[in-house]
Amino acid sequence: MSELCVQRPCGGQQVLEVQELVAGYVRGLPIVQGAKLRVDRGELVTIIGPNGAGKSTLMKAIAGLVPFESGQVLLRGGSVLGRAPDQIMQAGVGYVPQTGNVFATLTIHENLRIGGYCLGAELAQRLEQAYAMFPALASKRREKARTLSGGQRQMLAIARALMTEPSVLMLDEPSAGLAPMMVQEVFERLRQLTREGVSVLMVEQNAKGALQFSDRAYILVEGRNHLDGPARDLIDDPVVAAAFLGTSRRQVHP
Repeated sequence: MSELCVQRPCGGQQVLEVQELVAGYVRGLPIVQGAKLRVDRGELVTIIGPNGAGKSTLMKAIAGLVPFESGQVLLRGGSVLGRAPDQIMQAGVGYVPQTGNVFATLTIHENLRIGGYCLGAELAQRLEQAYAMFPALASKRREKARTLSGGQRQMLAIARALMTEPSVLMLDEPSAGLAPMMVQEVFERLRQLTREGVSVLMVEQNAKGALQFSDRAYILVEGRNHLDGPARDLIDDPVVAAAFLGTSRRQVHP
């Protein structure tokens, strides 16, 4: 990948590491309570867990959108904790929130241009690369984003986040509200991105579907790591299946 906007720290295979992160919206009342994870180059890693476990808050804290109290966030070995969200993005973190992830009143082309605002002379080339990667968007480039289906909006949000060629792409509930066929397409597209060297970290309520496409996963309960491991092992674990994959109503406690 080329250098974009700022110099990115060099490192090995490990792209993102979160160490004992404590974060929340109100100081002294943390939602994320010592969570830790890592994402290696070309990996698709999923965070699952019950509602209220702090999954989305953890993602926002990594992106610089939620205050932290302690811990560390390392991107290719360099700390990004405490930086402004735009600086974290420029350092190599792409973030796609669950809602409000496109500018509905702007065209597809304008959305993508906003995603590449810091690219300068490279913008035109990146726009064409985005359209080549997402051909369904190319034919609609002059249409307003509000005219897109839910799946097409999600593709636009992903395409916009990829404009700066991030080292790691983070997505919060990318399958939310999508038809099953579109869920499959989104997961397949994310898997394809990892084959091209992009690291992907996502939060998903569709745990079973996400694990089928993931390399590894973390289960978060009450803001803390509960279990982690290879995605295939977690799918086959009867306790995980009972608690998180919809085969029973069993409750899990940290």
